Amino acid sequence: MTDAALTLRQVRFEQKQFFRNPASAFFAMVFPVMFLVIFGSINRSSTIATLQGIAFNQFYVPAIIAFGVIGATYTNLAIAMSIRRDLGVLKRMRATPLPAWVFISGVIGNAIVVSLILTVLTTVIGTLFYGVSVPERELGLAIDVVVGALVFCALGLALATVIPNGDAAPAITNFTLLPVVFISGTFGYIDPSSTISRIADLFPVKHFNQAVFAAFDPHGSGIGVSWRDLAVMGIWGVFGVVVALRNFRWEPRRG
Repeated sequence: MTDAALTLRQVRFEQKQFFRNPASAFFAMVFPVMFLVIFGSINRSSTIATLQGIAFNQFYVPAIIAFGVIGATYTNLAIAMSIRRDLGVLKRMRATPLPAWVFISGVIGNAIVVSLILTVLTTVIGTLFYGVSVPERELGLAIDVVVGALVFCALGLALATVIPNGDAAPAITNFTLLPVVFISGTFGYIDPSSTISRIADLFPVKHFNQAVFAAFDPHGSGIGVSWRDLAVMGIWGVFGVVVALRNFRWEPRRG
């Protein structure tokens, strides 16, 4: 079997495992849609004056896409890999003939597939029920989502290396993510000149929100890619890769 075929097979295995886990699939697929329905319905008639008066949901749907992708990558990988390591699954996997890079590629490939499904689902719901217009920037949106998924996969794997055990994984993951999500304007527009927004500039979540919004911005131009935001995210991605490569453990921590 070629490397490509082996990797695709591992992605399919990870897909089956993901969708056969109701809790994992629920939080990854339903949670973002639930937030879209709640906040989208509450702010259906709202506009954002500082964004040339665009509808709130035209801004909010891209933010929820980014939020869903982060959940499918960063959150899911950090928790799942910590639990697998704690249960000895990673140790047994390492003892098989399957190359380590194929296993990791399968995990990342599954996360990207789920991210793309979430993007389509959220966009369709926003278009059908919340009046969101989708400019012809599908290529830009795909680039934004794939880059974002890769970056947050790297960060999720990096976080898994510092989580002590599976029981602590959900708490630590949410502690590192939720405050940044809120200050990054995911659930409501934040003035870019505010102190909170300037703090959020240091983290990749806000830049991911802005990158995806570039594909939905009715006043935007080009293919819908914010290269500056992707560059900042790329720096964080490199940081995640370095940490993951240096500290990744296949066996549970002793003691």
